Amino acid sequence: MSEITRVLKTFIGYLKRPDLYPELGRKIIKNTVNRGNAFKGKEKTGSWAAERAITQKEAVLKLFGSEIDSFRVDYQDVLQEAIRRENACPVKMGGAGALELIYYACEFTGAKQVVETGVAYGWSSLASLLSISKRYGTLYSSDMPYLAQDSDQYVGYVVPEPLKPNWKLFRFADKESLPKIFAENQFFDVIHYDSDKSYNGRMWAYDELYRHLRKGGVFISDDIGDNSAYQDFCEKNNLETTVVEYEGKYIGVFIK
Repeated sequence: MSEITRVLKTFIGYLKRPDLYPELGRKIIKNTVNRGNAFKGKEKTGSWAAERAITQKEAVLKLFGSEIDSFRVDYQDVLQEAIRRENACPVKMGGAGALELIYYACEFTGAKQVVETGVAYGWSSLASLLSISKRYGTLYSSDMPYLAQDSDQYVGYVVPEPLKPNWKLFRFADKESLPKIFAENQFFDVIHYDSDKSYNGRMWAYDELYRHLRKGGVFISDDIGDNSAYQDFCEKNNLETTVVEYEGKYIGVFIK
């Protein structure tokens, strides 16, 4: 699909969904007036993150007191089936991230209420659900519809059916999804952010999500090296954060 075709198809997709008009307006501003916003402070945070980065294994042991090796053994069959489903999926989306970090954050907090932004295949959803389903908890997920491709039916594709009763999926932009989620549940044990990558988008979401994270809860944000939003947020709130290097990217995590 050419870039022009993709943009046109996305625009038409928005026009067919009046409930997404607010996000369309934000997209237009982001891609015109605020084009440089996505990479604001990137160089500063790149150095900051590199100086502090540790491995996922080190981070889980440091923060949660757990070794991560048993995860891949205990859930070998589930993970192999998830890989098979991803490989068979006709639409390509984002791959698996630091699953152990998410899983052990849920185990550490005894999580029953988790919120995430960004789903794609559902790898992070799977990691959360494997933990919280043991406590009959609920995962609330915010994920924008994929308007440029016919892939909505594949969102969360790797999540097995037995885990889906513990999952609520909201198909709007974060600014519309999160208020709906917070209306259902006020405080969360774990928060995982992996959606709007822009500086302004992150700062808005970080503030909203942080207010709804319980004391002792865990906050995780992917791709914090894209810009300085995560670093600035942590410094503004005097938060001591751990930085995880994973597959060439940086993840931020802290306990409230």
